[in-house]
Amino acid sequence: MVVMARVSRPERPDLVFEEEDLPYEEEIMRNQFSVKCWLRYIEFKQGAPKPRLNQLYERALKLLPCSYKLWYRYLKARRAQVKHRCVTDPAYEDVNNCHERAFVFMHKMPRLWLDYCQFLMDQGRVTHTRRTFDRALRALPITQHSRIWPLYLRFLRSHPLPETAVRGYRRFLKLSPESAEEYIEYLKSSDRLDEAAQRLATVVNDERFVSKAGKSNYQLWHELCDLISQNPDKVQSLNVDAIIRGGLTRFTDQLGKLWCSLADYYIRSGHFEKARDVYEEAIRTVMTVRDFTQVFDSYAQFEESMIAAKMETASELGREEEDDVDLELRLARFEQLISRRPLLLNSVLLRQNPHHVHEWHKRVALHQGRPREIINTYTEAVQTVDPFKATGKPHTLWVAFAKFYEDNGQLDDARIILEKATKVNFKQVDDLASVWCQCGELELRHENYDEALRLLRKATALPARRAEYFDGSEPVQNRVYKSLKVWSMLADLEESLGTFQSTKAVYDRILDLRIATPQIVINYAMFLEEHKYFEESFKAYERGISLFKWPNVSDIWSTYLTKFIARYGGRKLERARDLFEQALDGCPPKYAKTLYLLYAQLEEEWGLARHAMAVYDRATRAVEPAQQYDMFNIYIKRAAEIYGVTHTRGIYQKAIEVLSDEHAREMCLRFADMECKLGEIDRARAIYSFCSQICDPRTTGAFWQTWKDFEVRHGNEDTIREMLRIRRSVQATYNTQVNFMASQMLKVSGSATGTVSDLAPGQSGMDDMKLLEQRAEQLAAEAERDQPPRAQSKILFVRSDASREELAELAQQANPEEIQLGEDEDEDEMDLEPNEVRLEQQSVPAAVFGSLKED
Repeated sequence: MVVMARVSRPERPDLVFEEEDLPYEEEIMRNQFSVKCWLRYIEFKQGAPKPRLNQLYERALKLLPCSYKLWYRYLKARRAQVKHRCVTDPAYEDVNNCHERAFVFMHKMPRLWLDYCQFLMDQGRVTHTRRTFDRALRALPITQHSRIWPLYLRFLRSHPLPETAVRGYRRFLKLSPESAEEYIEYLKSSDRLDEAAQRLATVVNDERFVSKAGKSNYQLWHELCDLISQNPDKVQSLNVDAIIRGGLTRFTDQLGKLWCSLADYYIRSGHFEKARDVYEEAIRTVMTVRDFTQVFDSYAQFEESMIAAKMETASELGREEEDDVDLELRLARFEQLISRRPLLLNSVLLRQNPHHVHEWHKRVALHQGRPREIINTYTEAVQTVDPFKATGKPHTLWVAFAKFYEDNGQLDDARIILEKATKVNFKQVDDLASVWCQCGELELRHENYDEALRLLRKATALPARRAEYFDGSEPVQNRVYKSLKVWSMLADLEESLGTFQSTKAVYDRILDLRIATPQIVINYAMFLEEHKYFEESFKAYERGISLFKWPNVSDIWSTYLTKFIARYGGRKLERARDLFEQALDGCPPKYAKTLYLLYAQLEEEWGLARHAMAVYDRATRAVEPAQQYDMFNIYIKRAAEIYGVTHTRGIYQKAIEVLSDEHAREMCLRFADMECKLGEIDRARAIYSFCSQICDPRTTGAFWQTWKDFEVRHGNEDTIREMLRIRRSVQATYNTQVNFMASQMLKVSGSATGTVSDLAPGQSGMDDMKLLEQRAEQLAAEAERDQPPRAQSKILFVRSDASREELAELAQQANPEEIQLGEDEDEDEMDLEPNEVRLEQQSVPAAVFGSLKED
């Protein structure tokens, strides 16, 4: 049962409360100015009827009118009570009045202002809301205006009242000028483009402005250009032409877009001729191909649209003669524009670099078939291009200019052009030399041989002031007398048209100036040889040799020695030897092989064999390591042909000592094969044994197979055992060398990448040493399988445990390698018993003892 009580209180005689409220009422009576007590009481009464709750809030606020917590909770509760009611309900007015009463005390609280303004916006009371926002801005300090303005601007944008919004934005920009972009966007959306353009122009001109959207000054400028160019009828307060041209001087890397914007402005304004003038000015002033492409494409599209519009108008209204003429004029203008494109593009490239020679040549090619334009282009080119700044060969412009006159039959004009070219201060001497050569070729083409000789002699004449060829401080006219190009052409002309003495004088002058090349020296010597001046030609070779060092002198020496041997053969052998010794003195190993072979051939044909062998021996030491193997092969072959194969033993031994392991292995095999053919089995076995130390059984299986075959044919059980022992020893030696073993295994496995992990593809996590051990075990097993069987019928050896009968049987078997002796020796052998061990004796030639033999 709920007990209701009526308590007489001085402030509210009609106050009614429930029995559960008594503790809170008592607490409030004790602490009526405590906010916490009131908040606890309000929290307890949250489920009470709304009038009772509002009455409780009113009691609290009457005692504590400056409590923000109480007002905030009370206003929030009152707004929630009318949230689902119609905005015309009188309860809304009561809530509004409650807010107004709150602002008597809480006018400095922005949160309450924001809630009240939002509440009024929801009611749709535009004027009241705007005035409330203004009151909030007047009541709050300026530091808190930033909390009000976002909601205020949202309110302004939510209603189609552009004048009100504009005035509000103007006030807002005084507080936050950096938000001008937001205002400009609103002006664009409300179609107030004139003011938007003004504001955007102000922003662009303000260097301190920082865009909130992260836009650069150029992007803002581009927006301004698009705005004013696309809306010429709505933007009246700005000078569009001046603004865009100001951007052209400011943003030189984006000229194409700005020119197109300016032309677009005039097109939209209806000034088509003015737009065409803008396009023409643009394509004649832009500096980059990108800007030119943008402007030209826009220009062509404009002309196409004009033609299309004219044709559409003519089809609708009917054609007249005047319209046909106008249409043909527009078509002709468009065709001319398209045909001018390559020339206009070339002009752009020349504006970038007016000293680009290749582009001038391309410009001339574009004027093909128009002589006047070609002459004007060449004239402009030779006047514009600075030789010291030129990209390419500037003299080619003069030469091509003269060639144009020559092709058209104006030889005098061509000569004048080339004569002027010889006076130009080129950067390189070679350019002036090329001009002089072209002068000579011009005269040769028209069979003026004497004039060609005169011009080249004039070019090579000593100047009044001599200068070094590479002295950049002197003009090229003072240095051209040392140009080899001019001298070479003069020498060729003298050989063809001049006398022997004049040609010889030219070559001597080239050598005196020390500008000759090895080819010039060889040509000079060949020229003298053709005229039967052999000793003079040899002197020319000597002079050339004195001018050059190795390796440039290589060709001169080769030609000189070849010609000398061909001329004298063995008649001047000592002189030839001196020449070879002089050539080999200081000769690099790279070029020594040819000279040594030529020297050895001389000794073989005209000298002594021992001298030839000495030359070959020197050659094996003088050539490069990569050529030593070939040199030893030649040495061995020639020694065998001259002295016999026994004389090559020392050469083989030296080659094995000097060459790399791979080549030494091949030499050992050949050496052993030779000894085997000579019947020196022990020598051959010793060679195999020596070579085995550089032959890893895992990588050089061919060597061990060869030795095995040798022992099968010529050895016995002990020698085969020794071979196998040596093989195991060598393999053990290589097994201890981990790095060598890894590299050799990789070589055998044919690895493409050269890494240890390639030994087991797909098992990258396996330890590398484990892989090497597995590979070693595999190779050891293969070596065990390769061992010969213990006993085979074809191996003819004597076992140590054989019986006498078996020995006798083996002795009777035919040996294919047995040497057939005379009948007397056979009779001596028949006298011996079958089971006796026979010792063969052979007489020693008397020449072996020499003077030691007894009388």
